[in-house]
Amino acid sequence: MLLVAMLRHGDTAWSAKGRIQGHTDVPLSDAGRARMREFRLPAACGGMRVVTSPLARCIETAALIGAPHAEREPRLIEMNWGAWQGCRLAELRAELGDAIAENEARGWDFRPADGETPREVLARLSSWLAAVTTSTLAITHRGVIRAGFAAAAGWDLRGKPPAKLDWSAVQLFRLAPDGSLAIEALNLR
Repeated sequence: MLLVAMLRHGDTAWSAKGRIQGHTDVPLSDAGRARMREFRLPAACGGMRVVTSPLARCIETAALIGAPHAEREPRLIEMNWGAWQGCRLAELRAELGDAIAENEARGWDFRPADGETPREVLARLSSWLAAVTTSTLAITHRGVIRAGFAAAAGWDLRGKPPAKLDWSAVQLFRLAPDGSLAIEALNLR
């Protein structure tokens, strides 16, 4: 059985302030580095190949957890939030009102201004998953993990998620031969 584990990168100054990072290459904060230095992978991740998003916050996270030479995979990059990168979601909701509420109600087809949809994130994640041949730990981003989780859980990204994800824990999935995911265990520490 092939397993794919996903771990979100450590905190950055932007994530601490609730700013949308998207493709902006924000480095880890000192607090994020300290937390990742102390982080220990769960036993389920032992011996896994480690692959990382090409953004600095993920590359540094991989190095801090003991994988300084992790392969970089462009398909693991965060969702592109376009013109909304650097903004706070609460501020966008206040500014855009009904327009953003209608956009968010689209679920998989939610699209930030000049950005990409969760469906497009899942398509590139699925492309990568179809090529995975050994159990792998992906150091990636909230949007990528959320897309994989939603697909595995059958959640259409509308309303409350079927489970609350701990963004500082590992999310573990079984990888089917067709590249689809099934939940193995959530919030592993």
